[in-house]
Formats: sequence, C-alpha cells, structure tokens
Amino acid sequence: MGRLIENIMSTKDLSTLSVGEIVANDFRTAAIFKSAGIDFCCGGKKSLAESCQEKGINPVSLEKEIAEITANPQIHSLNFNEWDLDFLCDYVMNTHHRYVLKTLPELVFYTQKIASVHGGHHAELLEIASLFAKINEELLQHLGNEENVLFPAIKRLLKTESAEDKATIISEIARMSGEHEFAGGAMDQIAVISGHYKVPDDGCNTYAVTYRLLQEFEDDLHVHVHLENNILYPKALKLASN
Repeated sequence: MGRLIENIMSTKDLSTLSVGEIVANDFRTAAIFKSAGIDFCCGGKKSLAESCQEKGINPVSLEKEIAEITANPQIHSLNFNEWDLDFLCDYVMNTHHRYVLKTLPELVFYTQKIASVHGGHHAELLEIASLFAKINEELLQHLGNEENVLFPAIKRLLKTESAEDKATIISEIARMSGEHEFAGGAMDQIAVISGHYKVPDDGCNTYAVTYRLLQEFEDDLHVHVHLENNILYPKALKLASN
C-alpha cells in the first residue's frame, strides 16, 4: 500500500487529495488525522490542504508523517479499500452495526443517569443526554435501512443488472449520507461540550464510565462512517451507475 500512495503522489500532490482518499488508501493514516483533530469521516471530502488550513496546521508536517507511515507495507487484513463490496457490507454489519446496537442502550441509560444526578451542577450533561437520545433514534433507523434495504440491494446488484436495485442504491445513499452528517455532528458537539470527555473533580465512577464509553463510541463511529462514506458508498454508486 505504500507503493499505492507513492503512485498517487507521483501524479497528484498529496496536499490536494481528500482526507477520505488518503485514509481509504491506507487506514493507518487515520491515527495521524485523529491526533491532529482532523475529521476523516464526515469531513473526508475536504483536501488535506483545506483541512490543515482550518486547523492551523502546517500540511508539510502531516505529509511527512503520512509518507513515513505508508513507507512500510500495509497489513493486508486492514486494506479495506481492496475488499469485495459484499464482504465489506458484511464486515460493517458484523463489526460496527453490532457494536452500535449493543452500546446505544447502555449510553442512553448512562447519559440520562448522570444528567439526573449531576445535571444541577453540570448543565452540559442535560444537553449531552438530549443529543445522544437523538443519535440513538437516528442510528437505529439508519442501521435498519442499511441492513434491510441498501446492503441487500448492493449484494443483488453484484449478481444481476436490476434497474430497481440501482435506483434504490442511489436514493438510499443520498439520504443516508445526510444521516451520517447528523450523527457525526452530534457526537462532535458532545465531545466539545464535555471538554473532550474530561471528568470533573466531583464526577462519580458512573460519570467516568459514561465519558469513556462516549469516547469509544465516537472513535468507532469515525471508522464506521469512514468505511461507508469513503469506500463502501462510492463503490456502490459506481456499481449502480454502470
């Protein structure tokens, strides 16, 4: 995969590639963007140069980090960009959907609990509980539509030339991309108003557990949305457009 990045850079300066393209080509670069506070999932369509400008970061330093990490061969099992589309659908369901479905009820309970106990002194917890309740509602519907409508249509289209499935894929992805924007934006708000999950001195164990789970949920959501926005959805749209 290091060779793939080098080939891309030979024809197109790395600073003009979208962040999503860079991470799709080598997922190890996600850690670089996370450390820099750059959104590689919902904000994945922005160029590296644009993303760095927004954050006040020198793009040359990030380019150097990316070159260093991609110089070594990538572990094949993590090369999501080369996976078959139907396999990627199954991976997203079995890994990220299962995690979300398990974690959503836990976090709804915990965010509401700490809001009821500590909300008098920490008003931000009331907003966090409200935001996460909306995320819960949105993602439950979103995952259901992917598993029951979009992913089956993609798998059928890999075997047939159904015009109906092509239309379904195009319309579902157009709508679901907006749902990603909402969920990602709401989690960004939670991260900011929680001080990036900093537990106050008067926070109890449940407070700490809730913030840890929220941070883990945000990390998983970034990968989840990246796989769909920057790899699965573009490939499915290409399939549906042929």
